[in-house]
Amino acid sequence: MVKNILSELKKYNLLGRSGSGFPTALKWELVKKAKGEKKYIICNCSEGEPKSFKDKFILENYPEIIIEGIKTALNFIDNSSAFIYLKKDYYTKFSKKLKKLIKGLPVEIVKKRGGYLGGEETVICQALEGKRIEPRIKPPYPVESGLWNSPTLVNNAETFYCIGKIAKKEYQRTRFYTISGDIKNRGVYELPEKYTIKEILKETKNYPDFNFFIQSGGGVMGEILLSKELDKQVQGIGSIVVFNSKTDPFNLMKEWSQFFLAENCDKCTPCREGIYRINEMLNSKKIDREVLNDIFLVLKETSLCPLGSNAYKPFETLIKKIIK
Repeated sequence: MVKNILSELKKYNLLGRSGSGFPTALKWELVKKAKGEKKYIICNCSEGEPKSFKDKFILENYPEIIIEGIKTALNFIDNSSAFIYLKKDYYTKFSKKLKKLIKGLPVEIVKKRGGYLGGEETVICQALEGKRIEPRIKPPYPVESGLWNSPTLVNNAETFYCIGKIAKKEYQRTRFYTISGDIKNRGVYELPEKYTIKEILKETKNYPDFNFFIQSGGGVMGEILLSKELDKQVQGIGSIVVFNSKTDPFNLMKEWSQFFLAENCDKCTPCREGIYRINEMLNSKKIDREVLNDIFLVLKETSLCPLGSNAYKPFETLIKKIIK
């Protein structure tokens, strides 16, 4: 076991694997220093974005390492207890085994409430408090005032996996990549975090022999990249979706817009109205690029939560690169 987990997190420059890429050491430090008689730790295993299933893979294969990461956080943060927040089908499949692993620890296993938004850090706090499934305005951030107004550390399953590995002195600077789409070897792969998208596709024998484009970072939220743009690392939640260039771009965008319409909470106007207008244009197949650019800017800059502030990205990059 490492003696000083904070220095180890800083040494490895571990970034959160939930999509935001926030420095893990800084988040832990902020919760440690925050004032509060009671503090909470949440392991987020909600995995609500389509075409991403790395949390499931880790829960199936390495649950004891996740628990090691949670135990490390409990030891680091005084007067703390923890929750493992599981997607509904993950709760059914993994809660029994997890309960055996957490025996004796101040850890509770909870079934997720809500859909995609149910995994946003402030929404998790709302859900655990029994309140409406909608995001809170930030600041204050959970590290200062989260669950029951107490300092709260929220990291996702893969982040706790990495912390467990660091605690056991087994961390190799890897991350998990979910690869899906028009490929032969769909699955989750643990590979070096420095690998480029091209290297990942070739290493997993998934590099296409046809004209293609990909969606990188998220299964729905990710940006569109052409085959000539793959000499970069995967961002976000580590998802790579491969599309044959014959894919109908309007059908693909309608799939995205339907997801965003179904999953937004209707709390903030930019997301509610912006996604509706995008969907309206797609249904009519009449794209007004000038109006769309205004919608994208408003979504990015004024949405209340990550769903709205990232929803513009796939549309903007696909229209720019694929639709002439």
